[in-house]
Amino acid sequence: MKILVIDIGGAHIKVLASGRNKKLQIPSGRHLTPAKMVTAVRSATADWTYDAVSIGYPGAIVQGRPKMEPYNLGRGWVGFNYRRAFHRPVKMINDAAMQALGSYQGGQMLFLGLGTGLGSALIVDNRLAPLELAHLPYKKGRSYEDDIGEAGLKRHGKKKWRLHVNKVVQLLKAALQADYVVLGGGNARLLKKLPAGARLGKNSNAVLGGYRLWAKPYNGS
Repeated sequence: MKILVIDIGGAHIKVLASGRNKKLQIPSGRHLTPAKMVTAVRSATADWTYDAVSIGYPGAIVQGRPKMEPYNLGRGWVGFNYRRAFHRPVKMINDAAMQALGSYQGGQMLFLGLGTGLGSALIVDNRLAPLELAHLPYKKGRSYEDDIGEAGLKRHGKKKWRLHVNKVVQLLKAALQADYVVLGGGNARLLKKLPAGARLGKNSNAVLGGYRLWAKPYNGS
């Protein structure tokens, strides 16, 4: 089966398919609706062959569909018929969870995406459990996202931000009994030293996660 993987971000949509080596980047932004996304992707991949579609979505997914509209894109994502728009089977997953799935190397893994916000997912023995840890209280009335997301980086500066990242990683690793933590997202590269028990992820792992959505044992079949 050939899979088209679409990773939707606030600035770009990244697109790749099975059997292709060069990833496409399509501008996104605050005015991007799902219809515009589909039109742009289908136009850019008009000569590509694929049987199914995996979409990494920047927000909560419930039963394979967006639970709420994204913060940094246009409206209309909730209730949109993605299968009809692409004329193929479609699986949607939170974008952090898709990168987590591609980063997984066995055991019990916690994924934390250090980007604009804080993405999170847990994988236990090949089974994915998307999490929503970003807005849980952390300290002084602030959430985890407030201190280790983009806003926290700007507020604290790199040196203090790194200290908070280290503390949060240790807290969550212990609470969720993770064997290891993978740190992804654009800001993970700013860490001079990785917290104990943590590994650095790669944004390209999102593509592998998109492929794994349709493969045993990750799809539950």
